[in-house]
Amino acid sequence: MTGPRLVSILRQGSHLIASVHTALDDTQMTAFQHDLVDRIGRDRSRGVVIDVAALDVLDSFATRTLRTIAEVARLRGAVTVVVGIQPDVAFAMVSLGMDTGALHTALDLEEGLALLDRIAGGRRPAVGARGGPA
Repeated sequence: MTGPRLVSILRQGSHLIASVHTALDDTQMTAFQHDLVDRIGRDRSRGVVIDVAALDVLDSFATRTLRTIAEVARLRGAVTVVVGIQPDVAFAMVSLGMDTGALHTALDLEEGLALLDRIAGGRRPAVGARGGPA
């Protein structure tokens, strides 16, 4: 018997929406990273929104993992936006000096998708040898 899903990854057009439903330990966070990166390639995604609104803590490992996901996604041709960081979480991250690097963020899912459309929407698909999408 399985429990409730900790994370869901849904496809919406050329984007993936990954929602983290509860706090993840380091092993679960690493598994999430691998699953999401795999889906980016399998679904040929151009953008990824990671919704962390359900989290009341983002520790240094989770923050570093989100940065890693964004960088790997970028190298695979997708833009990543993290949405839903709670105000107390943002204050704690700044107070602790956590570096989010060049991680794109937005207030909520709607704004995250709009940001992806602005950033990734103008990208053209790669062209294969016969002139069609690769």
